[in-house]
Amino acid sequence: MPENDKHVLFVEDEAALREATSERLAEMGFHVVEAESGEAALERLAAFAFDVVLTDLRLPGIDGLHVVDAARERYPDIVVIAITGYGTPNDAFEFGKRAVDRFLTKPFRFDHLLHALTSALDERRLKSENAYLRSQLDERYRFEGIVGRSHAMRTLFHLLETVAPTSSTILISGETGTGKELVARAIHNNSPRRQQRFVALTCGAIPETLLEAELFGHVRGAFTGAVASRQGRLEQAHRGTLFLDEVGTMSPGLQAKLLRVIQQREFERVGDSQSIKIDVRVIAATNSDLARLVEQGGFREDLYYRLNVIPIHLPPLRERREDVPLLVLHFIQRMGRELTPPRTAVGVAQDAMRRLMAYGWPGNIRQLENAIERALALSPGRSQIEVGDLPREVQQAADSPAAVELSLPDEGFSLQAYLDDIERQLIHRSLEKTGGNKVQAAKLLGIKRTTLIEKTKRLERRH
Repeated sequence: MPENDKHVLFVEDEAALREATSERLAEMGFHVVEAESGEAALERLAAFAFDVVLTDLRLPGIDGLHVVDAARERYPDIVVIAITGYGTPNDAFEFGKRAVDRFLTKPFRFDHLLHALTSALDERRLKSENAYLRSQLDERYRFEGIVGRSHAMRTLFHLLETVAPTSSTILISGETGTGKELVARAIHNNSPRRQQRFVALTCGAIPETLLEAELFGHVRGAFTGAVASRQGRLEQAHRGTLFLDEVGTMSPGLQAKLLRVIQQREFERVGDSQSIKIDVRVIAATNSDLARLVEQGGFREDLYYRLNVIPIHLPPLRERREDVPLLVLHFIQRMGRELTPPRTAVGVAQDAMRRLMAYGWPGNIRQLENAIERALALSPGRSQIEVGDLPREVQQAADSPAAVELSLPDEGFSLQAYLDDIERQLIHRSLEKTGGNKVQAAKLLGIKRTTLIEKTKRLERRH
């Protein structure tokens, strides 16, 4: 049986070959997920860190070479075994360029496939330097320290490039830990105001009685303890950018004063009647639903529309799991440079990466960053982060493709095909667990034996 129960993605459009081979691989201890096309393979790869991708070259639609490229780009350490029915010199050349580990020609014997799998896995395990460590983060997947390759993040990068040169007010929404201040700084650093100050103020972290003075400043004697006049954050950000985090926590009175600043570009310090002109770009952020607060009377409608000139929403990490490997590499490289001695040459075992991708990350990117910092601290002298180095809650995340939350692509997908795939996997696993005993397998699934047989036949017909 393969060590650590390796996960294999088998991409093959010939149903009979795919199912028979998958069944025999499962008997040898591999966890096999089937994909009948290149498009289906890309969906599986986006959601799960497989150890091996076994793919045919000629597929309907997206071909095997595209699958190989996508697998290598997303998981540099993945084992790639390519299959072709022709085996031309050009095929071998193309696969060679893509660093394919093994190359099989149809019809192949199962023992040849098994040998290719085990030997390629052994070679990978013996390499002390994970392929992650030799790769560098592609500039296409980052913007001022923001990292991601998902559709949502590529859309965000384009939006940031578009709005940064303007002076429009921006409202950034998203859960805690999604990187709202990082986005605000990226906008400032790519704007004409980048030579001036970026001033941040977290409204929810300051008592209401002090927040007004902190924002607008005060004159001497304005209140007990005001022994001298003091600039507020607004004045400090003159000609630059003011970032107001947790803006939804502001009191109604402060909301009215902020609205005046945005509309008239002037304000008064606390305890003063003299207006001060100001030139500042306001970027606000919230982890609450301001539109709902407006409906409930908890936030001024006119201020909401003034802030929401350009809305930017940051998706939670659980909705862009395909970005996790890239973020992990980013954190390892950044934190590793700060260690003594530096430890940028650290990889991540695929089973550990699977846990990282399967976990829900309620604390989002901030929580992932903390998890990687912990893992680096617990793995001194080792070239690879293992499952045991991760926080307990991450270790317990389901290590299964079927357990990974589905990310719905913009172009949609076949719900029936997805459900069929899950049902097929569960039936296969139940039969595997019971040694092929259909009565016991049906009992595990909570259905009748006849229902199990009917489902199996139906799924075969749909394939």
